[in-house]
Amino acid sequence: MRKLASKSISPATGFGGRGRITSALSVLLLGPVLSGCFILGSERPELGLEIPPNYREAARGAPDAAVPAVDWWRGFRSRELTSLMENAQIANLDIAVAVAEIVQADAQVGILGAPLLPSLTGTGNAEQLKAGGLPATPQFNLSVTASYMVDLWGKNRATLFAAEENATVSRYNREVVTLTTIASVANTYFAILAAQDELRVAHNNLAASERILTLIKTQFAGGTASQLDLSQQEALVATQRASIPPLEVTLRQAIAALALLEAHAPANFHVKGGSTTQIVVPRITAGLPSQLLYQNPAVRLAEAQLASSNFSVEAARAAFFPQIQLTAASGVQSAALASLFGPGAFFYSLSAGLTQPLFDGFLLQSELKQAKGVQLQFLQAYRKAVLLAFTDVEQSLVALAQFTRQEKLQTDVVNASQRAFDVSETQYRGGTVNLLTVLQTQQTLFTAQTLLVQVRLSKLLAASSLFQALGGGWTPNGTLAALPPQGQN
Repeated sequence: MRKLASKSISPATGFGGRGRITSALSVLLLGPVLSGCFILGSERPELGLEIPPNYREAARGAPDAAVPAVDWWRGFRSRELTSLMENAQIANLDIAVAVAEIVQADAQVGILGAPLLPSLTGTGNAEQLKAGGLPATPQFNLSVTASYMVDLWGKNRATLFAAEENATVSRYNREVVTLTTIASVANTYFAILAAQDELRVAHNNLAASERILTLIKTQFAGGTASQLDLSQQEALVATQRASIPPLEVTLRQAIAALALLEAHAPANFHVKGGSTTQIVVPRITAGLPSQLLYQNPAVRLAEAQLASSNFSVEAARAAFFPQIQLTAASGVQSAALASLFGPGAFFYSLSAGLTQPLFDGFLLQSELKQAKGVQLQFLQAYRKAVLLAFTDVEQSLVALAQFTRQEKLQTDVVNASQRAFDVSETQYRGGTVNLLTVLQTQQTLFTAQTLLVQVRLSKLLAASSLFQALGGGWTPNGTLAALPPQGQN
């Protein structure tokens, strides 16, 4: 709903004294009060979408029993991860770029808000005038000029409101960038832990193969093992050694990627790491879908873009109406510097101008049409952002629940495979099973252990994705969590 208010300005009558001049200047300076203003409703845009009462994959019970805390990353109970998360929010360069964009957006608000206030300009000059054979005469002038574009139709004010919403967009963009950054830090750190786990599995598997190779060499020397058994085991040991460098590549590249997120040179960056088994996945509930509209910064960003486009349409529509320019000038002027401030040197002028577009080659119509197109674009983008937010939460809930379940089942597989390998190795030493049985149980164990590491990594990534989908930390009043200061805001 838009309300437009306007008041007429009575021109100053007569030019008979400084009192009237002062009154005229007062009218000029009060122009912003007399200008029209737009008051847009604060209701959310009509989405045309059904907001579900609950998430399909949410756990039963209170939906907000364990919503994300502001410092949600502490729930993983890793001091190193917590330190990395907090440092990234201060040092990350993507966040620094987003902060710089806020500074620009705030400055743009000031630029577009300037036309709502009168402009004052002071001038002073001295010149020599000579015409024909007449002697040169000096001319001295000091004056102050005030001008104001009366915003009867609210064009300038709507433009200012659009800029303010764009400044809000830049702030939510910083929230999105920050949330993406710290989620990337968590995911990269989890990838480092998983690579370290896989390296441990590979080294343990290599050690077991070398133990068996030593046993086969002893048996070969005693004539109880064949050359085929020896060559086969040597090939297996070499294969397992060759599997370690790719894991080192994954680990070291992940550390370099984390260094970039922390704004460090990779050569000077070190991560202790550990194991995925040391990371605790915190209990988390998703809240209500309606809460997500306030908590997810990507949704709020899309909403602010839509609000900005609404004001841009109002500004484009107001451009069709006449524009009134008020100008007043006052000062002193004299041919002699000594009499510049004398009684007869004073002068003033008042003027009012009206401009009405008559024909501009359909420029204004095209600009309005363009503004409406942008408005429609951001409306659809907002609707998509809402649906995408719901979808991300549902997918993350599914992934977290199923990978948690798979982790338990895969742990049973690893335990059973470990027992089978231990028994087969003992029996091979006793000569009751052949080498093929040992190799099969060892390969089964290696595959099961590697898959368990990958499942744990997938579970941790699902937890991180769920926090990101929910918008990071939730504050009690439903506003976005405050970020640590960075640079100049």
